[in-house]
Amino acid sequence: MSDTSPSQGLFDDAISRLDLAFPYADIGEEALAKLKKPKEILEVAIPVRHDDGRLEVYTGYRVRHDDTRGPTKGGIRFHPSVCLDEVKALAFWMTCKCACVDLPFGGGKGGVVVDPTQLSLFEIERLSRGYIDAIADFIGPDRDIPAPDVYTNATIMGWMADQYAIIKRVKAPAVITGKPLALGGSLGREDATARGGVYILQEVAKDMVWDYGEVTVAVQGFGNVGSHAARLLAAEGFRVVAVSDVSGGCYNPQGVDVAAALEHVKASGSLRGLPNSEPISNADLLELPVTVLVPAALERVITHANVDRIRAKVVCELANGPISAHADEGLRQRGTMVIPDILANAGGVTVSYYEWVQNKAGLYWPLGEVHGRLRRTMTEEYRRIRQLSTDHRIGMRIAAYAHALRRMGRAVEAGGTRAMYTG
Repeated sequence: MSDTSPSQGLFDDAISRLDLAFPYADIGEEALAKLKKPKEILEVAIPVRHDDGRLEVYTGYRVRHDDTRGPTKGGIRFHPSVCLDEVKALAFWMTCKCACVDLPFGGGKGGVVVDPTQLSLFEIERLSRGYIDAIADFIGPDRDIPAPDVYTNATIMGWMADQYAIIKRVKAPAVITGKPLALGGSLGREDATARGGVYILQEVAKDMVWDYGEVTVAVQGFGNVGSHAARLLAAEGFRVVAVSDVSGGCYNPQGVDVAAALEHVKASGSLRGLPNSEPISNADLLELPVTVLVPAALERVITHANVDRIRAKVVCELANGPISAHADEGLRQRGTMVIPDILANAGGVTVSYYEWVQNKAGLYWPLGEVHGRLRRTMTEEYRRIRQLSTDHRIGMRIAAYAHALRRMGRAVEAGGTRAMYTG
């Protein structure tokens, strides 16, 4: 379901939002031009010896989009659909996301073309360490800091940090975030992406004067982000009526028992067959007449092909890029409020920043402090973006990009002629 021609991929679709936001950002055109190109791109080959003795060579990528505001920061995903265009787009979004919530980072992203569900635990460890072997000179605590993403987790980040320490012969926990607590991870990191989105939805509920119990929510994607979002929303009193994973979805208009769903997935590996619910496809879940739709899986699940059937009043993007530019305009014209990804799911990178700070200081914060700082950041930035949206009568997406672009552009311009050096 693509809204673009082969010559305009995901990255071009992503940066098209900059042109729409530019009139509201109060920066120069040269700064805008600089932000439209990734700073560095690395493609690597990763040989992995499988358990049966055969050798497989996997393709990996790491992209550093922009480091004007600080070292680049962004996740690593293991997925069969990973490609350079996707990684470039994700790195760009990370630049915008960090600026949106005022973190001293630029955007980076990495990925390996692999189906990790077909690998053993030992094979995944070899792949993870092999990836770091290949990109070790491209990353660093003050250069580029990876983190977990799709099909990667704290355990994998621990292996990667350890491999970096072996290569560099120095302990540098700040090189990777999202690590296990025992290796310098931060309390609150596991559910930070979802929690940040929930904090914003609570602010939206105040603005809309919603009664939590009357708010129906559908969550598409029940992985690291979606499962936590469903759990946290249900705990706050929102009525989660549908959830889904790769096997399909489950629907109960009276409310899905999220705790039971989590146990069911733990026991069976998927949501399929969840008691006290009706089966529903991922496509149908997106089109339910709910108050809030939470896309929490992959990119471009809402496009020109289905946008006219989206009935949610609010879409909160916990996935990166789940709505194409074409579909975004359709939702805006219909009055659907979209909480854009560069704000909605910025809780993850925000707590990753806290982890990096704690690693640098060697001083670790209690959970309450992490949650308090995160709530304050997400709430304050939502309020600023909502005000910009109201003042200029523009959607939240363009307001968020204008907000981020203003910070990025001013940093580029503050760098002086060095930032614009032409030789």
